[in-house]
Amino acid sequence: MKGIFSVLVENRDGVLSGISGLFARRGYNIDSLAVGETEQRDVSSMTIVSTGDSRTIDQIEKHLNKKLDVIKVRRLDESRSIMLEMLLVKVGYTMGNRASLIELCNVMGAKIMHLSPKAMVIEMHSDPERVEEFIELVRNFGILELQRTGTIAVAKG
Repeated sequence: MKGIFSVLVENRDGVLSGISGLFARRGYNIDSLAVGETEQRDVSSMTIVSTGDSRTIDQIEKHLNKKLDVIKVRRLDESRSIMLEMLLVKVGYTMGNRASLIELCNVMGAKIMHLSPKAMVIEMHSDPERVEEFIELVRNFGILELQRTGTIAVAKG
């Protein structure tokens, strides 16, 4: 089971360390973590994705709510949320497969950010499943480097 938590926290030194320490001490895994300032400079938003059985996901929510620096915890439902990730991937190419790689980018909605004689840097942002699908498709061309953000999410409506 996947747990997606939208957590508002005080934007202060050590808060991220405290949250990640909670996961480490309890033996919970963080599959994805994205943190950024909100419209209020003194408040940050964390999107934390973790997996476990329903008891584990419930425990994570309870422990997050007990943290002093945590303002609010919301558990998001995948079907009722918009989730995005961003990907930067450097892919090698030859003149023989360059057109295929460019076509793949066009079909998948990815952008070529930099082009050199033997490699291109591609940017894509989409839902996590589509990003994973794109990675698998470009793997055939030869991934030289890959950077991926954690999931960010907001509830619909």
